[in-house]
Amino acid sequence: MSYPANSPAAGSGRRHPFHRGRVRLEGRKQEGEFTVTRRSRSHLPTVLILAFVIAATLVLLVGCSAGTEESIEGAAPGETTSLTGMVGGKITVASNIAYPPFESSPKGRPSGFDIDLMNEIGKRAGFEVEYENVRFDTILRGLDTDLFDAAISAMTITEDRERQIDFSDPYFNADQALLVASDSGVQSIEDLGEVPVGVQAGSTGQIKAEELRDGEQIGEIVPYRTIGEAFAALEHGKIEGVIYDLSAAHRKIVESDGEIRFVEPISTGEQYGIAFPKDSPLVDPVNQALAEIKDDGTYEKLYKKWFGMPPEDIP
Repeated sequence: MSYPANSPAAGSGRRHPFHRGRVRLEGRKQEGEFTVTRRSRSHLPTVLILAFVIAATLVLLVGCSAGTEESIEGAAPGETTSLTGMVGGKITVASNIAYPPFESSPKGRPSGFDIDLMNEIGKRAGFEVEYENVRFDTILRGLDTDLFDAAISAMTITEDRERQIDFSDPYFNADQALLVASDSGVQSIEDLGEVPVGVQAGSTGQIKAEELRDGEQIGEIVPYRTIGEAFAALEHGKIEGVIYDLSAAHRKIVESDGEIRFVEPISTGEQYGIAFPKDSPLVDPVNQALAEIKDDGTYEKLYKKWFGMPPEDIP
């Protein structure tokens, strides 16, 4: 589920505000399974700077033919671009590892749909992934200052974000779902014309419910402070259905021990993407690996593993 801008709550595509700022962060140390960064400053003595300038001048006099030979597709003729430290090496990927089933760390190690997908992309694109567990609202700033090479954290692709960073091709459709009591006679959204439906106040579910009500497909919307209150009302027969995140629907059905069933998905148009600093050379190899994962059945296997059902559509 997603909330309106400036809301800190998690949901389908977390939309936290961000602030631009240039900071210099250097030096990393390992703490457990995640990398933690610290702020440091380094000043080269003047003599070392002079030595470097002299050495660089000598290299120019001898010639630059010893430079890298590796070229990246899309470079101009004669231009070389290296992926040193990225493809063929290790990259730092930021994630707010507290949003299951996309990312979590129940045993101190990152796991989830996003994590499995990113690891598979890295395997195919030829780089190792090192995760940094960060607050969601710091991810864009970290990408903007090149603190991270990429980020995967159930992040919705939006025009505002695309002005600041680059995204991969979409990897997840963040749709909603209609859930009802197992003994309900509701078989589709068309059966809700004269009955109340519960939603969490301020959520994407409420937005979609209001659109359906305006189209005279839902009779009444009952907003609740939490999604738990909405499902409690469903259990006690106060409402006929609940509109909820499709990504979390399977878990709720399992937890209900057969008391709740899935009716149908509700499209939102929201999609998640992997984020990168602007003009990152990682975008193309990641997109190529992602396309292979979608085409060869790996995506569907990962989706079933974490959401308990096959995807309605693969983005």
